[in-house]
Amino acid sequence: MKTYSISEVAKELNLTVYTLRYYDKEGLMPFVERTASGTRLFKESDIGALKVIECLKATGMPIKEIKHFIDWCSDGDSTLQQRYDMFLERKASVEAQMEELKKTMEIIDHKCSYYKTALDAGTEDIHKKDNIKISITI
Repeated sequence: MKTYSISEVAKELNLTVYTLRYYDKEGLMPFVERTASGTRLFKESDIGALKVIECLKATGMPIKEIKHFIDWCSDGDSTLQQRYDMFLERKASVEAQMEELKKTMEIIDHKCSYYKTALDAGTEDIHKKDNIKISITI
């Protein structure tokens, strides 16, 4: 079975070694084995678990809540419902974030169109309504 060093895992996941050590200190990596001298030995499955941790972190989930998830995983099948419910909540949270980003993108698209038209015309004057510029309304 192939094992990876902390620096190899950090590079693979585009994280710092410091971040991985922090995760370990916070109890997010109880699955990682160590040598007698304390060197962490990561397996493919550990990298997969870290990808899930990074996914949860990307949704805005606090480290303490991610720790609950890791603990539930360690507890086995008795926590399947909690883990499922947690992912349903994360899904709803991400969907809400996506809706907000969609609204933000609509405003950005509008402003790109506005400025492209003004650039093509060489002036913002084409956007005047009743002699009031609307470029600063948003």
